[in-house]
Amino acid sequence: MSLYRFSGKTPVVGAGSYVSELAMVIGDVKISADCYIGHGVILRGDYGTIEIGPGTAIEEGTVVHAPPDGTCRIGRSVTVGHGAIVHAEEVGDYALIGMGAILSLHARIGPWAVVAEGSVVKNRQHIPEKAVAAGNPARVVRNIEPRDEKFMTGAKQLYVDLAHQYLREGMAKVD
Repeated sequence: MSLYRFSGKTPVVGAGSYVSELAMVIGDVKISADCYIGHGVILRGDYGTIEIGPGTAIEEGTVVHAPPDGTCRIGRSVTVGHGAIVHAEEVGDYALIGMGAILSLHARIGPWAVVAEGSVVKNRQHIPEKAVAAGNPARVVRNIEPRDEKFMTGAKQLYVDLAHQYLREGMAKVD
């Protein structure tokens, strides 16, 4: 695990959470239980606070950074796709942030909302609960349907299981 104390603040990682040795977790970062923090992830709690709820997956290459003296809250069972940039104020429980999406400063994403791959949520923009937003700038294109909720719930469990597998088996460098 690559945890770094900064400015007197030390990251905290909950039970059953996996943080890749290739990730960087810096400063005031609180990771709850059963989370997956993938390879190449950067969680910068250097001048703000990052709080990640239980069962959340932050996938490879993602950058999360809180605003100065602010907090970036990522809720329970959230999936943040590969290569996303998250400067948001809040990502609600069960939300899905697509690969390569950008959530700008003070953006707020409602519970069960979906931000499509490559979309840009602007500064202070709010995506409501159970909405699907896409584009640049992101616009609500529809509401999620029961089939979306079923898919999202199953996908989230995959990463909780993967976190536990990494903790059990670890990684071994191949020479």
